Parts: sequence; C-alpha cells; structure tokens
Amino acid sequence: MVKTPAELALMRISGALLASVFEMLDALDLGGMSTLQVNDRVDRFITDDLEARPASKGQYDFEYVLNSSINQVVCHGVPNPRDIIRNGDIINLDITLEKNGFIADSSKTYLVGNVPPAAKRLVRVAQEAMWQGIRQVRAGAHLGDIGFAIERHAKKHGYAVVRDYCGHGIGREMHEEPQVLNFGRAGTGMTLREGMVFTIEPMINQGTRKVSTEDDGWTVVTDDGKLSAQFEHTVAVTRGGVEVLTLRRDERARGLG
Repeated sequence: MVKTPAELALMRISGALLASVFEMLDALDLGGMSTLQVNDRVDRFITDDLEARPASKGQYDFEYVLNSSINQVVCHGVPNPRDIIRNGDIINLDITLEKNGFIADSSKTYLVGNVPPAAKRLVRVAQEAMWQGIRQVRAGAHLGDIGFAIERHAKKHGYAVVRDYCGHGIGREMHEEPQVLNFGRAGTGMTLREGMVFTIEPMINQGTRKVSTEDDGWTVVTDDGKLSAQFEHTVAVTRGGVEVLTLRRDERARGLG
C-alpha cells in the first residue's frame, strides 16, 4: 500500500509515460475514427514508441489496451470497429501502462467536434470534481474527505455521482487497496499516509446515478440513457499534499497538480 522512495521513483516514470499517451491523443482528430482504431494506435504507441506494456491488455481476460466509453457509456466500453466516434460525441478513454514493474492509470473525456453546451458543462464539472478530490489528498487526511469533495461539487451543479465504481490503490498490481470512493463523509475512513498511491476517478452523470452492465459483460451504461463523463489521475500522498503522477503538460501549464 505504501511505496518506498525507490518505488515512487519508478511510478513517476510510468505516470509520465502514460501522460505522454494522452498528449499523443490530444493531437489526433478522433472524429470519424472507430474506437478499435484508437485502441490500436495507443497499443502501437505504448509498445513501440514508449517500450512499455499496455497493462489492461489481458487483465481479467480483457483483450484491449483501453476502455472507450461514448456518451451514455459510464465506463469499461469495449473498442469495436463498428463504434465510430462522431461529431458532437463525448468519449472517455481510460488507459493503463506498466513500465519497470509499476502501473499507472489515467482517463480523460474528450469533446469531439461541435459538442452541445450541456455536454460540455458535464465534462467540465466532472474534471473539476476530480480536482476537488485530488486537492483533499495529504498525509493525515481521510479517504472520506476525497469522496465528500467530489460528490459535493457534482451535486452543486445538479449531477449525480456513480457509486458502483471507485478509485483504487495501484502499484505492482493494477488494483490494490484501498478503495477510493467518490462519495463519503469528511473526516471518516482510512487516514492517508505519506507514500500511498491510488487513483481518483469520479464518474459523473447528467441524470440518475444508477447504471447497468450490457450483455458483453463489460460496458456500463446509465440507466436513463443520459450522458456520463469521467476523469482519472494516479496520485501519491506526500507529507505536505499530493503529487499527481500522471499529470499532463497542459495541466501543468494551467497550474494544476
């Protein structure tokens, strides 16, 4: 659960490499691509350019390197040659990467083309909710502080937080302790310790927080068919605050992390 300084140094490498995957995607025009084409592009970039391993590929018998979740898909969307990303869509790309035995995990919801204002607002608030959670992280704080801040921000803007899925510890394994809920009460839950590493990954819905899994056993959708957006970073607890291991250059330029 708690990483040594040497382990944290290796996790920084994995996180920086994963950030570069999203920077590569930022330069792509996703409109008109299939989700399988995006998957294959990311697969080649991680394997060939970064000389790393796509950690999701083969995990839990999943065949792909990423989850591609469009519009009403909350999470775990499966890349498919028939799923074409279209103008006006929002799509979450959730990617993991392993280097030197340590895994990083991050996701971003992309706006494709001319996205309606209501969808843009949802995506903005979802990203803000993640950062609200991240800002609670420091040694001596509590896990409940993170979830409380996330849910408070989402509810303030009229949205619901999915409770069926959560963040998680990460390191040599993709999913480690603790579970990091996206709701909770401030001052409750596990006390954070310096060196802990976990993901913060709220899923924010326009309508109901209730979700269902489709027949493929992976794809999770909103019960009411309304939109969902998600953002995720891998973070480390420091003595005075938090280090975002998967921080991207554009976020750093905006003073985030």
